Amino acid sequence: MPEEYYKGACYGDTVTAKGQVTIPQSVRDMLGIAPGSKVDFHCAPDGSVVLTRADKKRPASRFEKLRGHADKGLHTDAIMALTRGEKAHSSARAGSALR
Repeated sequence: MPEEYYKGACYGDTVTAKGQVTIPQSVRDMLGIAPGSKVDFHCAPDGSVVLTRADKKRPASRFEKLRGHADKGLHTDAIMALTRGEKAHSSARAGSALR
């Protein structure tokens, strides 16, 4: 199988009596698949098989997953005070106390 598909990782598993295998967690994370996700199997002429998401969506990057997670209840001054390890105040008082 070409290296761009597996990026150096190799996984093995045993097929159950029902013809099932477990997709390793790292592969599920990389593809962004969860229980109920649809997948496609692509068979190559060399006998290798490539697993892809059936919906063709690209999984969110680790940075995209963090987008929008900042707490909107604190002002910049209050966040900086917490970062410095200063005593936490209410967001209104922390902003005025540090000016």
